[in-house]
Amino acid sequence: MDLYEYQGRALFARHNVPVLNGGVATTPEEAEKLADSLGDRVVVKAQVKVGGRGKAGGVKLADNVAEAKEHSQNILGMDIKGHTVEKVMLTVTADIAEEYYFSYLLDRANRTFLCIASTEGGVEIEEVAEKTPEKVVKTPIDAGVGVTPDIAGEIVDKAGFPAELRDQLIDTFVKLWDAFVAEDANLVEVNPLVQTPEGKVLALDAKVTLDDNATFRHSENAEFEDKSAVDPLEQKAQEAGLNYVKLDGEVGIIGNGAGLVMSTLDVVAYAGEKHNNVKPANFLDIGGGASASVMANGLEVVLSDPQVKSVFVNVFGGITACDEVANGIIEALHMLADRGEDVNKPLVVRLDGNNAEQGREILTNANHPLVTQVDTMDAAADKAAALANEEA
Repeated sequence: MDLYEYQGRALFARHNVPVLNGGVATTPEEAEKLADSLGDRVVVKAQVKVGGRGKAGGVKLADNVAEAKEHSQNILGMDIKGHTVEKVMLTVTADIAEEYYFSYLLDRANRTFLCIASTEGGVEIEEVAEKTPEKVVKTPIDAGVGVTPDIAGEIVDKAGFPAELRDQLIDTFVKLWDAFVAEDANLVEVNPLVQTPEGKVLALDAKVTLDDNATFRHSENAEFEDKSAVDPLEQKAQEAGLNYVKLDGEVGIIGNGAGLVMSTLDVVAYAGEKHNNVKPANFLDIGGGASASVMANGLEVVLSDPQVKSVFVNVFGGITACDEVANGIIEALHMLADRGEDVNKPLVVRLDGNNAEQGREILTNANHPLVTQVDTMDAAADKAAALANEEA
């Protein structure tokens, strides 16, 4: 989960990283009130999860409350690289003597954590690395050791930061690492990290990415989730504990196991080329426990998508046997009908693996008008694509 700057700033403050006093506003009136509480001179910054805000006119300096309101009014609603500005952050200002770059990130390629530091901040780190690579210092971080004051001191010295800031930088780097670990982050970036004319170190920016897999450990971060930017069907699936991703197609996909679902997407896309180029409408992995309630929740999410014209249920019985899956499908259809759901889209079901024959027999005996059984994955994908094309 990528955080907005104001959220990252709040997270930094939680871990005593030095940041400027500020707040967030969603209307010019809120911005006016906030500016009045902060003082005359403030910075108004568009809150979007994309770079280039300054060049787009999304960062403005206001010398008084009236200017803060005016800038906020102009920035709110602005389009920045396809992102609409719905919030602005206001902070007090700080004079800048020097700008630096600093980050911790998960280095997936080398299976470790990495610190990147540079005395050239305020611009894209990729640009610095290209033009002056000697000014970008990369330091692998041992997860078992972390960033101690000694290791932070080595980073300060290796990157060539000013000696007079050494103690402040060590303290800041340790606190940023503490935030990185405590919040289960994949990225913590400050650009720029600045030195004021008075010799004070401040984090003027905050870019943070949290690991979604660790969300269950951080109920305090639930407020950071931007539900307005989440597809409502994905939100509905998440609340039901399902792994669902909305796609732009017509064939709903339900499978058990991420690998099988990915393969199903491929065969449906290939089959769809022969049927007016229909495509998969979603990725939905119901996992190993395909009970009636799980299947009902999965079907409800998929059928709620108005783009879906047919559904392909592709299950390989393993821990959960195919006869249980078959019972789950029939019970799910009845449960949805009892809920008042309008279930009228055809389902193509392919069962294989543990107790497949028993599962197929259950579906045959149920004789549900919406369910069509197909033995092979390719043939089932073709049937689902054909039905979607007919219903389109």
